[in-house]
Amino acid sequence: MIKILKVSAAALCVVFAAGCTDLKPIQSQIDDLKSQVSKMASANDSAISAAKASADSAARAAQAAQTAAQQAQSRADAAASAAQASQQCCDATNEKIDRMFKKSVSK
Repeated sequence: MIKILKVSAAALCVVFAAGCTDLKPIQSQIDDLKSQVSKMASANDSAISAAKASADSAARAAQAAQTAAQQAQSRADAAASAAQASQQCCDATNEKIDRMFKKSVSK
């Protein structure tokens, strides 16, 4: 878009520098350039809107993934805690069995 504006400005400078008195052909070129600039501006607006929508969608997906990861971590922590409690219970049971065997052997 900036390139077209620069080209338009350069064309105008050339026309005025040449001292052209008939501006009708140049005016049609200027009008054509204006329409091209407006078409490009609307195309850029569409591209920007599409990029924003894509970025918003990616942000929502990232947020959902983060939430899922936090839930998974919470479940993993709970499972680790349950496993530790189970191991402590198992250790206590083994200790009781060992004491019972020692008692029965010592009698």
